[in-house]
Order: sequence, then structure tokens, then C-alpha cells
Amino acid sequence: MTTRRSLLRNGVMGLAALAALAGCVPTVDYRGYLPRGDDLQKVQVGMSKSEVEALLGSPSTTATVKYHGDSFYYISSVVEQEAFFKPEVVDRQIFAIRFDESDRVQSFANYGLEDGRIIDFNTRETPTRGKELSILQELFRNVGRFDPGGQGPGAGPMGPGPF
Repeated sequence: MTTRRSLLRNGVMGLAALAALAGCVPTVDYRGYLPRGDDLQKVQVGMSKSEVEALLGSPSTTATVKYHGDSFYYISSVVEQEAFFKPEVVDRQIFAIRFDESDRVQSFANYGLEDGRIIDFNTRETPTRGKELSILQELFRNVGRFDPGGQGPGAGPMGPGPF
């Protein structure tokens, strides 16, 4: 009877250990679209925009501002997440094609994760110039600036003036 209980307990403990280890295995997520390497090598300077789109398919995104022509971007990312931790981008490939005013390929380039920086568009924070103060600095920033005589600007019940 006791051997049966110990076997059952060991089996349950083993399953719990396997479940804990399974939670540590990263989840890999592939996002975006990057054309095959042999298709990318077929892109040539002077090709029309429609030829590029027929060869590579629709781009992931295009330039939002046409400065000296349009641009196509084919973007692919690999994101890993372990358990409940924040997802991390481990690889990113971008194939950028710049067109001139007549919609002909002017230049193209490959970029990787090391060529850029990650920007979080969803922080809902606006960076400002100047000093960022801690809570203690905010509380004590006026220590030593007290004017008991009330002779400074804005002194008196009615603001600056003879009062």
C-alpha cells in the first residue's frame, strides 16, 4: 500500500516538474513577410513599382511621406517570450526599396535588428525637454526659497502693487 502511494506521489511530482519546465520553454512567434533570398536578388535598379510588386508581393508597409518618391518595406520579425516575461525581438529583417518620382527603383537595401532601435509606440508618454525630478526632489525643491517678508514679486493678497 505504501509503495503504491509513493509511486503515485512520485508520478505526480514528476508531472508537476515537467509542467514547470514546459512553462520555461520560449514561445517563438514569426511576424511579417520577407520574400525569399533569390527573389530579393532579382530586384534591379530601374524596375517599375508594378514589376517589384509582381515579383515580391505586397509590401508590409510603404512610406507615409513621399519626399522624393515612394518606398516599399518588407519586414519580418522573430519574437520570443518565456512564460509571463515581456516578449523580446530576437531577429528582424527589413528589405527597403526606394523609388524615384517616376516610380522606378532608385535604390534598395537590407537592414537587420542591429541597424535600428526598438521604439515602443504604445507607451502613451510624451518625452519632454528639461529635467525629470524624482518625488523627493519635487517635495523639497522649494526648501530655502521661502520669503517670510513677502517683499518678492506677487507678494500680498492682491498680487504685486502697493498692498
